[in-house]
Amino acid sequence: MRIAPWNVNGLRARIEFLTIWLKDRAPDIVGLQEIKVTDDQFPFEELEALGYHAVINGQKGWNGVAILSREPAEVIETELPGHDAMGSRLLTARVAGLDFTTVYCPNGKTLTHEDYPAKLEWLAALAELFEGRSDGDLQTVLCGDFNVCPEPLDSWRGEAADGAIFHTVEERQRTDAIRNSGLIDTYRDLYPDEQTFSWWDYRGGAFHRGHGLRIDHVYVSPAVRARAVRAQHDRDYRKKKDGFTASDHAPVIVDLDTAHD
Repeated sequence: MRIAPWNVNGLRARIEFLTIWLKDRAPDIVGLQEIKVTDDQFPFEELEALGYHAVINGQKGWNGVAILSREPAEVIETELPGHDAMGSRLLTARVAGLDFTTVYCPNGKTLTHEDYPAKLEWLAALAELFEGRSDGDLQTVLCGDFNVCPEPLDSWRGEAADGAIFHTVEERQRTDAIRNSGLIDTYRDLYPDEQTFSWWDYRGGAFHRGHGLRIDHVYVSPAVRARAVRAQHDRDYRKKKDGFTASDHAPVIVDLDTAHD
């Protein structure tokens, strides 16, 4: 089974690009972030023609998350309790034996912006929500754009970036709390010393210069981690395809052992 989160940075601008990727990589479950569309704008029919069911928690022009899946999905949650004012940023569905959550965590903008403490509160509430969801045989996946580099290895600037937005002690404490709940950072657990990135700024030739950040993560319960055989940042899909412009994020692909499906 292949699962993947991907911040598409606007679904209407990226539907052709997404179509190419779905045909090429053939994922079974995809968590999309920053779709920036409402239900009536979502391309359900186009995706159904590609073999995908879709459930969404949309928002006009901003935020928005969706789950695409080969099998039909049952929606479980559509918001982080007490944080509706932050917009449509969370969606949980039960699909293919997994409790699969896609999240678009607040960016925070700058350390002095009012969105920064709101980001910290949102991340803390997310960690609290997932307490107990990693126990025993629970098949839990929490994935998406977290807008945090958990450690210096996850930033092209390394320790020089410590204290900047996405790299603060406070933000890292919140993602530490997610892992302390029992969930495992799949990529980092599989590849503890490798430096690869999931996001590159459009500006300044960041992608070609290797100036990236690993801010998109797949956290899983131990029962799911036992099935994970590989993970990758799909860097090739940060490049243009057939004249279509990529998102500034790359998909993060995790392959699970089908023997346990």
